[in-house]
Amino acid sequence: MEETVLGQLYALARDAVHPGGAPAGPCPCPQGVLADRDDGTVVRHGDLVLKVHAPGGDPGELRSRVAVAAAPGLGEVLLPPLPRPRPELDGRPLTAWPYGVPVDPDAPEAAPWEEAARLLAALHRTPPPPGLPPMRAPVKAALAVERMRRAAPDHPGTATVLRAWRTLPDPPHTSPSPEPALCHGDFHLGQLVRAPYWRLIDVDDLGVGDPAWDLARPAAWFAAGLLAPEVWARFLGAYEAAGGSATTSPAGGDPWARLDVPARALTVQTAALALAKSNAEGRALDEVEEVMIDTCARIGSLRTELAPPAST
Repeated sequence: MEETVLGQLYALARDAVHPGGAPAGPCPCPQGVLADRDDGTVVRHGDLVLKVHAPGGDPGELRSRVAVAAAPGLGEVLLPPLPRPRPELDGRPLTAWPYGVPVDPDAPEAAPWEEAARLLAALHRTPPPPGLPPMRAPVKAALAVERMRRAAPDHPGTATVLRAWRTLPDPPHTSPSPEPALCHGDFHLGQLVRAPYWRLIDVDDLGVGDPAWDLARPAAWFAAGLLAPEVWARFLGAYEAAGGSATTSPAGGDPWARLDVPARALTVQTAALALAKSNAEGRALDEVEEVMIDTCARIGSLRTELAPPAST
């Protein structure tokens, strides 16, 4: 994002927190950039968070997604929006949110897996409002593959990822699903904040779809051996105990029947983004990224479902 737009975003946040004028001298409020990516930039000033969203999206779809977060019945599941200081910035939609404390990446043993599972189950139990667009998880997987094709066409890992991609249905969201549910669309632990209790954030990909996609990332990490079996069991057990529908099927049985396609797709998405980013940055893949490429090799060679690690 251009520095001038980032400066405007900071100024908007400061003026919204201090409508009568900021205090003299350095402002004591905590502030900083929380995210700066292609899909938007997020800044904090005190207890206020402002997000300027990616250009080119459908503003009507974003409004409908934000309206879901504002619904009274979901106030304990999704972080509700705040009144925004203006509708847009530099022609891009603007939203405002209360600040919440994120998950500590340096304390993985304290990650709120059970709380996340219960939030997802509650979201999936909520009837989607009329007119809500599809959740974007399957689209994001396809976009990641296209980004890899452009950014790393000659990388040896690209062919591996594409072989895994070709094992998926076309489109990749075909799976035995019950009635479409209200889905987050991009769940991971970075989408949780404590404000003052744990709630889900970031509604950019929220919509109607197969709730199994909201479990796909932890399922993929478990299958790749990156998420401990006991942590996966805690997460899945809490989700099912809370009435989540993502792992149920008319025939019953193994939840992996519902999770396989989304987990394979998220494995491919993660690996594709790793190749695109590492190639653009001129660096080697890190250890976790290598694991995801290796998992794609397993998917592509077996051309069967992404089974969990043999040790589990």
